[in-house]
Amino acid sequence: MTSQATLNGRTALVTGGSRGIGAATALRLAREGADVAVTYVNGKEAAEGVVRAVEALGRRAVALRADSADAGEAVDAVERAAGVFGGLDVLVNNAAVGLMGPLEDMALTDVDRVLAVNVRGVFLASRAAAAVMASGGRIITVGSCVTLRVPGPGATLYAMSKSAVTGLTRALARELGGRGITANVVHPGPIDTDMNPADGPHAAGQAAMTALGRFGTAGEVASTVAYLAGPGARYVTGAEFSVDGGYAA
Repeated sequence: MTSQATLNGRTALVTGGSRGIGAATALRLAREGADVAVTYVNGKEAAEGVVRAVEALGRRAVALRADSADAGEAVDAVERAAGVFGGLDVLVNNAAVGLMGPLEDMALTDVDRVLAVNVRGVFLASRAAAAVMASGGRIITVGSCVTLRVPGPGATLYAMSKSAVTGLTRALARELGGRGITANVVHPGPIDTDMNPADGPHAAGQAAMTALGRFGTAGEVASTVAYLAGPGARYVTGAEFSVDGGYAA
């Protein structure tokens, strides 16, 4: 654990925390002193690896199987995490479906799945978290750079879903501000993960769209989430933070 353990005594839930940005966020919050729960759907082994890494930092951790597309499971994950830790201080809505493709190829089942995970699941988890959070609670949602700049065709459904959580975040800030609970959204740009590797077939074009000319790392996104979860962001709510290398500049 680092000497700057700003989250000592705090508890967090990171949805979709078995890999990529979610896993990096879980580990960063643990390094800052938080106990961390992560959800997963298919990546049980990876989620358990995150748990072991968190525990190695001296923090409590638990992996919870929960599909954010299922309304009941989205809520249950929050309630189980709060039950394990005796409360919940930080919710990171990270689980998402990144379905891309031509508008005419999007089936109704695709629309329903993306909106269920990326919008309804975020709303339900946030509402459940707000019900158990005390003053000082933090709701942080991982959005996307495509809410600020859509570089070409194929992202209509995904961009719509991520734009919805920006509106949700602003409304949550107003709804929960009187209780001392903040809500913010972080928009990653091209990030080097298993889903979008920096050496993938479309990576060069994505990197070229950024001002810095490179992919970001999951850790760089996690550092912004950790800031928003920490004491330095007490007066920050209803805000959007771009971690995109200047993609939307």
